[in-house]
Amino acid sequence: MNSSNTLTVQVLTEALPYIQRFHGQTVVIKYGGNAMTDESLKNSFARDVVLMKLVGINPVIVHGGGPQIGSLLEKLGIESKFVNGMRVTDSQTMDVVQMVLGGLVNQEIVSLLNTHGGRAVGVTGKDGNLIQAKKLPMPASADPASSASEIIDIGHVGAITNIDVDVLNTLKDSQFIPVIAPIGVGEKGESYNINADIVAGAIAEYLGAEKLLLLTNTPGILDANKETISTIAKAEVEQLIAQGIINEGMLPKVDCALKAVSAGVSSVQIVDGRVPHALLLEVFTDSGIGTQIIDHVEN
Repeated sequence: MNSSNTLTVQVLTEALPYIQRFHGQTVVIKYGGNAMTDESLKNSFARDVVLMKLVGINPVIVHGGGPQIGSLLEKLGIESKFVNGMRVTDSQTMDVVQMVLGGLVNQEIVSLLNTHGGRAVGVTGKDGNLIQAKKLPMPASADPASSASEIIDIGHVGAITNIDVDVLNTLKDSQFIPVIAPIGVGEKGESYNINADIVAGAIAEYLGAEKLLLLTNTPGILDANKETISTIAKAEVEQLIAQGIINEGMLPKVDCALKAVSAGVSSVQIVDGRVPHALLLEVFTDSGIGTQIIDHVEN
């Protein structure tokens, strides 16, 4: 056997126990960052997801689309405003959000997966009342220009009140791959823009997922020496937040991860989506990739 064949056998042998372990399990994947914009990474992501489905794993995709929304708003001459990282979403902006997330981005991902041999179906959180939501109140403390007692109206930005997973169970049990746009629905049918990380975490919780994978543009959680932490427990994460080592853009993802493991998701991985075939490297290899967040370390 030449070295190439030997390497192929080693890879397949290493993957086998993980295929057996995760067969029949649900893995929720938050898709965003460079993996969603770079053509080569988009294709490797699609192949990874289709392979996962073919070996008996049930991938569920939740996607973002902030840059695409911002780009279209700019073309339309609509100013983008943010409060505490949340996009201020008036009625006009909400129309754009629905068009971009529920239409352009969602259907592009569905088409990509189907092109690579999958059977993907796109839905928004409004389909089948999947993501039920209410208006997210934003305290004025998030905006230095406002008084402390004020609540800021940031428009159609939602907080999840319930996830009805019937439509997702129907799809994944029928060999389809659900692709979800993070748009919620209110009691009166109104639409809400919801952070995709939050949606992914909630769906992982309600589905009882084995894993939640968050694709990012970072190598994972970094320690004080800027080295990637391979595995970390909840208590250690909270310490790093208190010390200011975990900060800024990583905070929402880590918060989502902590809520998911607290709710019973076995593990959450923050994965570097800039690495080709990052999903396969994380799920099917001993070393994995990025940072795994777990509830606690076994003694």
